[in-house]
Amino acid sequence: MSKDEKKSKNDVKNGGKFWKESKAELKKVSWPKPKSLVNDTVTVIVIVLVVAIVVAVLDFAFYWLNQKVVVEPEEKIMNSRSVDDVTNTTEVVENIENPEDTSTNTSDQTTENEEVTESNEAE
Repeated sequence: MSKDEKKSKNDVKNGGKFWKESKAELKKVSWPKPKSLVNDTVTVIVIVLVVAIVVAVLDFAFYWLNQKVVVEPEEKIMNSRSVDDVTNTTEVVENIENPEDTSTNTSDQTTENEEVTESNEAE
């Protein structure tokens, strides 16, 4: 017989021995009484529910705090910036559409004043 065949026969013998030993060990175990098992199960469920409620309350509190402290002020800032941008854009568009605006007239008037001054000096 080869070593493999001997090993497989020993495994079969040991397999039966394993189950016998496992059964013997399980008989030594101190199993909880049904009343104790129910009490422990209820305790675990109650603790899990209490922790879940605490986490949910904290989650809602931090969400509310985030909305009031971070998001709303940021939206106000963004809205004020967008209003300023729209106002500035409107002014630029009006300046382009109406070249008679005072800012463009100022440069034209300066050029005309220089020409008048030069012509007066020449005379």
